[in-house]
Amino acid sequence: MTPPTTRLTERQQAWAEAAWKLITPERLTELVVGMVDIPSPTGEEAELARWLTTTLDHAGLDAHYQAIDDRQGNAVARLRGDGSGEDLLLYAPIDTLTVGDPEEDVPWVGPELRADLRPRAEVHGHHVLGLGASNPKGHGAAVVAAAEAIARARIPLRGDLVVGLGAGGMPTNGRTTRGLTRHNTGQGNGCSFLLEQGWWADHALIAKPGWAVSWEEVGLCWFEIRVRGTYTYVGSRHRMPYRNAIAHAATVIDALERWFPEYTARHTDGLVAPQGIVSSVEGGWPRMAAVTPALCRIMVDLRTSPRSTPADVRREFAAAVDAITAAHPEIELDWDMVLSIPGTHTPEDAPVVAAAKAAWEESTGRPHQPIVANSGATDANILRSRGLPTARIGMDRIGPDAPLPLDFPSGMNVVDIREAHRLTRTLVHTAIALCTQERSTP
Repeated sequence: MTPPTTRLTERQQAWAEAAWKLITPERLTELVVGMVDIPSPTGEEAELARWLTTTLDHAGLDAHYQAIDDRQGNAVARLRGDGSGEDLLLYAPIDTLTVGDPEEDVPWVGPELRADLRPRAEVHGHHVLGLGASNPKGHGAAVVAAAEAIARARIPLRGDLVVGLGAGGMPTNGRTTRGLTRHNTGQGNGCSFLLEQGWWADHALIAKPGWAVSWEEVGLCWFEIRVRGTYTYVGSRHRMPYRNAIAHAATVIDALERWFPEYTARHTDGLVAPQGIVSSVEGGWPRMAAVTPALCRIMVDLRTSPRSTPADVRREFAAAVDAITAAHPEIELDWDMVLSIPGTHTPEDAPVVAAAKAAWEESTGRPHQPIVANSGATDANILRSRGLPTARIGMDRIGPDAPLPLDFPSGMNVVDIREAHRLTRTLVHTAIALCTQERSTP
């Protein structure tokens, strides 16, 4: 099969310029503010998805709210071509990593909720601040604005432009507060459901952070380690058998933290440098400091290369744990792999990758330069694992003129509208390249 041309023809360039004129900072700001002001923690995205469905409908797309349950849903839409070309799915998740409620977030995010950790937008010049303002909502706003511009410009599409704004994109299992009961609300469940319900395409482009095109990313394996000890009392420590599960867990954690960089070095190649962390420790009764628990539970997130299967990673983790217990025979533990999402890869010469690179190069005026050593996973893994050739592109980090200095939460929750404008242009360029040419034949 001859791959489609990704450089724009003179006619396609004219269509792109017509659509670009319809992209404004004011509209992007309006979209981001509207999205931030509707809380959408994982498992509770329904209200935002309905708002986005209405927004896409008003833009002239065939839009639908796709319910997953009474609190979770996707917004999906289609701008139809004449059927002679290939379809492109523009995708972004819409759920926030944290909740925006001090009862759930504090003290884990800090002693209080900063302004950027609240679901209430603040506009500061070129920037919008608020929970999820950049990741994912600024990226979702760029997807909506791109679809709006293409629709308003009345570009004669051959293939369909499909828009997916999905629930459950964050790396979390289900929350169980406020009457929530489902455990499978995150880890890409909205994206998976969207595909299962027939919202398919020939190519997919996901908008997530990083101002470069990527065609592969890490997966993730989660492990639960259970360190055993003796349930006993401080007054009996010197009189009865004493094996402190929490103290032994600290030894295990220290050994794992020293092993993670070795694991990363072995698996760094291509665009990825998979990392590992100990993410949580659970053991004992805070109300009863006089006793030690019989168990301390540790959770580990180990990112994985597209060149490794979860079975490979499980065996490698097993060898690391065996080495720890061999060096510390006094420690008793067992463990399980409790979650696995494989890393994925799209060939670099795939049409969607080539088209996104060409769009990036048009925007920057220089040859594409990928970002390497990545360890972030997205719904691109869901799209690729289902068979959709997928590229990823997003916004750059905030700069020194942002209302907050760059750290992890501000990188998620402060968006530079100038960056969102550049991303939107790039999405439009890619969509025109793929959706306005005749479908190639074998």
